Amino acid sequence: MKNSRIAAASIAAAAAFGLAACGSASNDSSGNSASSNSSSSSAAGASAGSSASSGSSAGGSATCFSGSLKSSGSTAQQNAINQAIAAYTQQCKGAKTSYTGSGSGQGITDFIGKQTDWAGSDSALDPAKGEPDKAKASCGSQAIDLPMVVGPIAVIYNLKGVGKLILTPQLTAKIFSGKITEWNNAEIAKANPGVKLPSQKISVFFRSEASGTSDNFSNFLNQTDKTDWPDQHSKQWTGKVGQGKKGSAGVGQAVSSTPGAIGYDEWSYAITNKLNMAEMDSGSGPVALTAESAGQAIAAAKVVGTGKDVSLAINYNTKAKGAYPIVLATYEIACLKYSNPTTAKNVKAFLTYLASDGFQGTLTQVGSAPLPKSIQQKVQESIAAIS
Repeated sequence: MKNSRIAAASIAAAAAFGLAACGSASNDSSGNSASSNSSSSSAAGASAGSSASSGSSAGGSATCFSGSLKSSGSTAQQNAINQAIAAYTQQCKGAKTSYTGSGSGQGITDFIGKQTDWAGSDSALDPAKGEPDKAKASCGSQAIDLPMVVGPIAVIYNLKGVGKLILTPQLTAKIFSGKITEWNNAEIAKANPGVKLPSQKISVFFRSEASGTSDNFSNFLNQTDKTDWPDQHSKQWTGKVGQGKKGSAGVGQAVSSTPGAIGYDEWSYAITNKLNMAEMDSGSGPVALTAESAGQAIAAAKVVGTGKDVSLAINYNTKAKGAYPIVLATYEIACLKYSNPTTAKNVKAFLTYLASDGFQGTLTQVGSAPLPKSIQQKVQESIAAIS
């Protein structure tokens, strides 16, 4: 399909960096959450201690540790973290690092419950839910939000014969709220002159579990069209129409198998499932989802965290020419000070790798985008303070 081919070409063109690699370890976790979609890599012959060594590749070198690290959470960053784990353990034979894609809500729960060493989430810790205080009590110190993977959110659709679809934020809100129910609606037709839209019911799909992707997508809808989407953003989808599906893969599969379907999903999953993605017109002309257009939107984000916290506020109302507005930053949530010095050292080493130029440069290979340099620098400074 046309847009998925454009996206794949964009990724291939942008992937100019090799994989950097290193290893890390921790055995300061009491267990792991029950979930499918887990990934871990390890190598035989690991030493039992935590002695340092150096691993290197085309992307650089870093210190390696023996042992294990556990994490869980966001499925939006799962492909990226899987890639990082593979490169990390390839060079650092004594390391075993696991990541379970259980959803952002579960990832935060696991972290607060001391089941994991750090969490992956599509949203920063939410003060309204008391998450920063709960995480602080668990860590014995401040827990910090570290944006790491820029994950564009695609509006995916399944319309036979329609290889290019243009939506506005207002049309998107009306579709997902159930105010527009047919594909040949006059408002959609006006935004797509010359396109033969079918007389077909729109089938909406959304994430059934608590999801940072839902949180960010609903935030986009509310910020850009409060009339048609008055609900505040939430990890739990609040729309009144459609069907819920579990995980990014679940939504992607449902849309791909249902004629007339529409949904929201991470860019990487949209590419994997070869789905068409709508272009978004926020007032400066239609913009296709590419690494470049997503990067323009995230570069305009503001750091709103305090101290070593690097929480971001994304401007979904951006009118910047060439900017694709529906983006999220997935966070690694870690303790600023760990009770176990070995855990601190190893988490710090792995997160340092994730924030490195070497790893960030590979993100376009898995449908994500690298951090803007200004934000990357702040993240690196915060990781350096972990102890």
